[in-house]
Amino acid sequence: MTDTIDATLAELGLTLPEAAAPVAAYVPVVRTGNLLHISGQLPFEDGALMTGRVGEDRELDYAAEAARRCALMLVAQMKRALDGDLSRVARIVKLGVFVNSAGSFTDQAQVANGASELMIKLFGESGRHARSAVGVPVLPLGAVVEIDAIVEVA
Repeated sequence: MTDTIDATLAELGLTLPEAAAPVAAYVPVVRTGNLLHISGQLPFEDGALMTGRVGEDRELDYAAEAARRCALMLVAQMKRALDGDLSRVARIVKLGVFVNSAGSFTDQAQVANGASELMIKLFGESGRHARSAVGVPVLPLGAVVEIDAIVEVA
């Protein structure tokens, strides 16, 4: 599956970033049994954090792209936790999507689709997952989106 995911990423013109180190007192991934609990990941474009508030100074498309970039970072964390072997990913169980949103913005689910659709493209049916998409007034470092995940592994 790792080769398939790498090929799909190449077809989409995407590459996995280096798995981000934690910026506070936590670890990026905790494995318990056959589950990986991946801490919230932030979106980076060309090494810069994607910031702002949707419905205020950022548009839906920008936020959806940020969600996709969070998903790439989640996959990078999976790859690191699994010693490079993404074929061990059995299922994307759940994504928790937090969207830095103005009070009048109500399309958090559309933002979250940026991540969800990428997981399905990369992992097929095993990429279909449960999800929360929540609007929040602020995120760490001013990020526009943050996403955490639960992943089943073999």
